[in-house]
Amino acid sequence: MKEFFKFTFATVTGLILTGIIVFIISIITIFSIVSSSDTETTVRKNSIMVLNLNGALAERSQDSLEALLSGLLSSDTESYGLDEILSSIKKAKENEDIKAIYINAEHLSAQYASLQAIRNALLDFKETTGKPVIAYSDSYSQGLYYVSSVADKVILNPQGSLGWYGISSTPLFFKDMLTKLGIDVQVFKVGTYKSAVEPFTSTEMSPANREQVGAYIGSIWNQLLTDVSASRKISVDSLNAFANEMLMFTPAEVNVQYGLVDTLMYQNDVRDYLKSVIGIEKDDRMPLLDLADMKNVRKNVPKDKSGNIVAVYYAVGEIVDTPPSGSDEYILGSKVTRDLRKLKEDENVKAVVFRVNSPGGSAFASEQIWHAVKELKSEKPVIVSMGDYAASGGYYISCVADTIVAEPTTLTGSIGIFGMVPDMKGLAQKVGITTDVVKTNTYSDFGNMLRPMNGGEKEILQHYVDRGYELFIDRCASGRHMTDAAIEKIAEGRVWTGEMALGLGLVDVLGGLNTALEIAVEKADIEAYTVCTYPAKEDFISSLFNKTKSTYVKSEILKGQVGEIYNHMNFIRDLDSKAKIQARMPFEPNIK
Repeated sequence: MKEFFKFTFATVTGLILTGIIVFIISIITIFSIVSSSDTETTVRKNSIMVLNLNGALAERSQDSLEALLSGLLSSDTESYGLDEILSSIKKAKENEDIKAIYINAEHLSAQYASLQAIRNALLDFKETTGKPVIAYSDSYSQGLYYVSSVADKVILNPQGSLGWYGISSTPLFFKDMLTKLGIDVQVFKVGTYKSAVEPFTSTEMSPANREQVGAYIGSIWNQLLTDVSASRKISVDSLNAFANEMLMFTPAEVNVQYGLVDTLMYQNDVRDYLKSVIGIEKDDRMPLLDLADMKNVRKNVPKDKSGNIVAVYYAVGEIVDTPPSGSDEYILGSKVTRDLRKLKEDENVKAVVFRVNSPGGSAFASEQIWHAVKELKSEKPVIVSMGDYAASGGYYISCVADTIVAEPTTLTGSIGIFGMVPDMKGLAQKVGITTDVVKTNTYSDFGNMLRPMNGGEKEILQHYVDRGYELFIDRCASGRHMTDAAIEKIAEGRVWTGEMALGLGLVDVLGGLNTALEIAVEKADIEAYTVCTYPAKEDFISSLFNKTKSTYVKSEILKGQVGEIYNHMNFIRDLDSKAKIQARMPFEPNIK
């Protein structure tokens, strides 16, 4: 027995020591990987930047630790930052040893405004440097074909396919499901086109919503047609005709005949083709630089010593009063207002580019951010750069800026608000729950979701929504130097593309983040400056202790996999903690 205990003790001790050693090695490994990721990349002669697109596109790139753990804890689907892609293309443009950009187009979950930003950066790379852009795919999605169509040579696998079929929007409706569950949704809104509530109150699109969706997806499609037509030298009429043939199921040769692609080639042969393009021998080495390598390529600009800062502040996600559960991408009103105040008080910050990518959210938080932007603008230029969305609350926080810049395919406007209170009495009865009340005053139990609202409560809430809408109109009118009447004509909750909004006076300039930066520098009247991004990303130690596995299953990836259901389920899940009055566009439309 004595020997048994000695053996057991030795075994347990060994396991503990082994665990400690493995843990230490793991920590050292992670630190080594992170530190190595910050090592400057050496660019060799005849290098090619490889733009691998297979995953989901976010507004900002992950930090080193988050990117590492994301790869370890989730699938092989990656999350890219639009900022890192645009920055990498710019570095490739400036570096003489990078001879070309190669696009490996697999699958990318992204909205058209972001895709347009990437495409425009590639077009600038071509036109500025004369360097070639080569694109290859086993099977082009429509979005990635749109990006790749800018290439000098578009290559398709001989057994591949090409998506070119036009744009559709397919909203989901939950009214019948909610009825079966015994849930009735009580809605208070202003705006004929404010359709964010329709999925919960209707079984089909209203005529007004059908009108606005048809208008903005038509605007986006026309932008794709115009851009692809210019790059591929194919008429818009022909491109529309090709879309009606559903080319995904035709032989690959048809795409060559139509001029949509230049040649058919297996992926193993592309490397030799790239060598021939940049003029090196078949057996010579051709260095390839992916996005991780490009991140650490030094910029070809001298280090600024002026102390001047042009700040880029990212406001991405739903606008909220309190952090939502299970999400790491949101605009917290109290934090943004604090951050903008600090930028206002920082004398080194000479101008601010406010990068907004948001469908809106809490009307209260939107008002607080609006005020912070107004105060910031009183001290220094504020330029808004709109991403995929800057609608409803996203437009609310943008409207007071000196200049508003949007992509032609940005979805914006949606000037309107709504309130939504579920009545779960039917559900409670289905499961055998009843309720009663004792109260001291008329509205002491206001907000009780286990009974329908009475007439007085409905009137109070509708008046509140009406006042919120009037305030929203006033904010937009004063910010855009228009009359209330002029704003009301283009409000009513209607969604517009950036191209449409330009003609309506809701935005000033069409372009991307670089355009906004150029305007900010001009308005600040500075020559030397450094661009700094805010809010700061978490450092390594903070990320290590604050992040959990669920954080790494990125919302962009989930959206790409389950589509519009993701948005609705998140909204329903957090309904009890959401602001009762929302300045929010219709749920990010399932556009494809």
